[in-house]
Order: sequence, then C-alpha cells, then structure tokens
Amino acid sequence: MTTPSKVDLVGVGLNATDTVIPLAHYPERGSKTEYSNVTVLPGGQVASTVVACQLWGLKTRYVGKLGDDVAATLHREAFARAGVETQITTVSGGASSQSLILVDEGGERTVLCRRDERLILQPSDLHRDWIVNARALHVDGYDTAAATLAARWAREAGIPVIADLDELYPGVEDLIENIDYLIVSRDFPSRLMAEPDLEKALQAIHRRYGCRLTAATLGPEGVVAWDGQQFHHTAAYRVPVVDTTGAGDIFHAGFIHGLLQGWPLDRQLDFACAAAALNCTAVGARGAIQPIDQIELLMATGNRYPALAHSYTRS
Repeated sequence: MTTPSKVDLVGVGLNATDTVIPLAHYPERGSKTEYSNVTVLPGGQVASTVVACQLWGLKTRYVGKLGDDVAATLHREAFARAGVETQITTVSGGASSQSLILVDEGGERTVLCRRDERLILQPSDLHRDWIVNARALHVDGYDTAAATLAARWAREAGIPVIADLDELYPGVEDLIENIDYLIVSRDFPSRLMAEPDLEKALQAIHRRYGCRLTAATLGPEGVVAWDGQQFHHTAAYRVPVVDTTGAGDIFHAGFIHGLLQGWPLDRQLDFACAAAALNCTAVGARGAIQPIDQIELLMATGNRYPALAHSYTRS
C-alpha cells in the first residue's frame, strides 16, 4: 500500500443517511400524526465534521464503513463533491447506517437509528498510515475499539485527538485515556463520573484521564469548557432555528478548524458556536455549513442567548 498524502484532519467514525421528517407537533403516544415532506440527506457525526472542515479549506480524510446500497452512493458522492479523501471499507450486501429524524416546530430533533452489525468498523480495518499522516484525529467513539486504536496511534505520533462522545459505549474509558480535547453532550460527564454537577464532572474527567480540555455543549446555553486552570463559557447565538440535527458535528468542526489555525481557546469556542448556530437554520446535518466569512460576520454582529455564570447541575 502506498503511503497516503498528508492531511490536516483525519476522521474515524460514523456516517449515516438521515431521513428528516418535519412535524408541526411531536406525536403523543398512540396518536396519528400527518407529515408533509421527507428529505433524505447524508449525515453522521464524524462524516459531517470532516465535510465541514474540508469546505473551510482544510485537507481531510474520512475512514469508515459503508454497505453497497443506494445510501452508500449518496455518501460517496457527497464526499467527492466536498473533496474529502476517503478510506472506506465496503461491506457486500450490507445496509448502510440509517437515521430517521423527527424535527418539531422548534427545530429540536429526535433520532431513531438503525445500523447493520456488519458495518462496525474494526481495528483490523484500519491502517496506521491513514491516521498518522494528519495534523489532527477526530473520533466519535461508536466503533470504540477502532477509535481507541486510532487514538493510540495518533498519540504515539504526537497528533492531537478530538472526540465527540454522547454515550457510555463499552470500552469508552480506554478511549478517553487517549483523548486530548473531549467535547461531549451535556449529560455525558455526569453519567461517566456519577457526579450531578457538570462543572465538577468536567474537572473530574480532566484529572482522571489527563485530557487537555474537557467540555460539554449545552444547546441554546452554548458551551462550558475546563482547561485545567479555569472554566470558559461561550454563549450561543440566536438564529431562526429550523433543524438542530448536526449542530454538535459542526461545533466540533469549528473547534477543530480553530485549533489547527492556532487560535486562542475562547476564539475556537466562539467560532464553533457560530458555525453550529448557522447550521441550524436549514434542514439536515450539513444543511447550512456557511463560509468562514459568514460565520465571522455572525460572531461580529449576532445576538446571543444570555450567558450563564456557573453550575450546570443535572436534574
């Protein structure tokens, strides 16, 4: 195998085909609910992050698994349009990952997932050169064993590792030990550390696992991050929300973009918040990935939700 080209970012993790169904009202149990349209779009945590970074001028590589169905074609075409290099394992007869996404009138989404077990990315599917020929690695942890191996290889090569985690997957603690920048969903730190206070949970993760940064995204409340010395809170931007699908994925892309530019942490978090907010103004995980100048315009002129001072306790 020839040595792959050097890229700015390599992503190892999920892709999914999103079927987005807007609803006027979220259905009650046992009810019937009409819907007027359905949109089928490419998504997935790492895949969407990688595509956004590529569109902002970074050179990227995506490592994952697909079936040989129509959904796989959708993904391959999306990666090709964006210019993302791919190292994709194809599973003959496999069904590519699918997500049904119900979006209510406020833009909040509920996700129903289906994944073929044959599409789990295995450590044996990886090649070390795909990982170490990059300036940064991004993982989502779903394929935990493969993500952990990739993160170890990156750490050995001195490459920073960023993670987007939302579930306590088996083996996830071994993965976190190899993460530099851990940016997770609101409830993850408290569940991991059995600590209801979010700030204390973020500090505990930082101490136990040795991450450079531990952070949690909070939706309209922005993001809170602990760097080992102090907390950083960045307020979210007010935008007309259509669909929150992919907000976290684009937040991670914004953070990675800023990290690789060498920006100060507060600017990284602010850019990430603005990029994520704008993506919520259209349907889909990649519905409104805006150019950098539009993101910076929102940073300069946009309205924000009120900043929260401290203490995010899990109820």
